[in-house]
Amino acid sequence: MNENRWPVAKEGFPFLIPSLILTVGVAAIGWTVLTVLGILLTLFIAFFFRNPKREIPDLHNIILSPADGKVIHVGEDREDRFLKERALKISIFMSVLDVHINRSPVTGKVLERSYHPGRFLVASAEKASLDNEQNALVLEMEDHSKILVIQIAGFIARRIVCYANAGDRLKMGETFGLIRFGSRVDLYLPASVKPTVRVGQHIKGGESIVGYRV
Repeated sequence: MNENRWPVAKEGFPFLIPSLILTVGVAAIGWTVLTVLGILLTLFIAFFFRNPKREIPDLHNIILSPADGKVIHVGEDREDRFLKERALKISIFMSVLDVHINRSPVTGKVLERSYHPGRFLVASAEKASLDNEQNALVLEMEDHSKILVIQIAGFIARRIVCYANAGDRLKMGETFGLIRFGSRVDLYLPASVKPTVRVGQHIKGGESIVGYRV
């Protein structure tokens, strides 16, 4: 996969360019209030779709956060749809102020990609894990253990973007997609993984370590 190195995600251009053109147009006419509003809107769009560089830790046996946001759940859970076993579940809620780029938590091969349409409940609600629109990736690591990453649309989010497909190989920290506006990512790890994050903690995708494989 080709890593997106633009400072703004390409999915933001259809919003950013029209906003910029409109702002320049009203500025040329001399409509001060609309110009100021246009500038603010353009800055917000660029801010929302920002794609900052991340320092990927060079460590063994680590699991990285797949997303920026607030940890809203850490605990063991039964995952019956894909892994069909007990797993360590870590849920991350992304507000409209967080970076919405999603990154691979490990180096591994994509075994399965599965999209499911659904509702648009508030992403921080636990029920959103099952009921909301979502896209799941099953990754297999070198030791053949598997992890599950689920992108979940929220109340405001209306589009999940995923670049990865079955058969692709992702590097740890590599961008694999994004979700527009408020949303959530659920991460299911082998039950033997030791978590290093707690509920309420704010973490960064591709940079923050959420667990160690033991």
